[in-house]
Amino acid sequence: QLQLVESGGGLVQPGGSLRLSCVASGFTLDYYAIGWFRQAPGKEREGVSCISSSGGSTNYADSVKGRFTISRDNAKNTVYLQMNSLKPEDTAVYYCAVNYFCSGPVSSWGQGTQVTVSS
Repeated sequence: QLQLVESGGGLVQPGGSLRLSCVASGFTLDYYAIGWFRQAPGKEREGVSCISSSGGSTNYADSVKGRFTISRDNAKNTVYLQMNSLKPEDTAVYYCAVNYFCSGPVSSWGQGTQVTVSS
């Protein structure tokens, strides 16, 4: 059973940084593109970033370009989302999921981790 578990969320002041982790269990992450998504209260879930299975290709939502960096360590079966210069509007529950080819179906959602940006 494919399972993803997110961690690393928390409360941070505007301008601060957090690094989220997405660890896979029950399968090898190497073959899958992984996406990060977020859902703020009262809003629809949106895509934040995605990384190809090899790590050679990444993409970002316009709202996070230049501030967030996605990376992966296949040896650790983990995908990361480094978030810098955080803004209050980044407050949301962040999820990782298998995102086939970063444009196809999304599956195996994690349970999410809360990120709150507030002074």
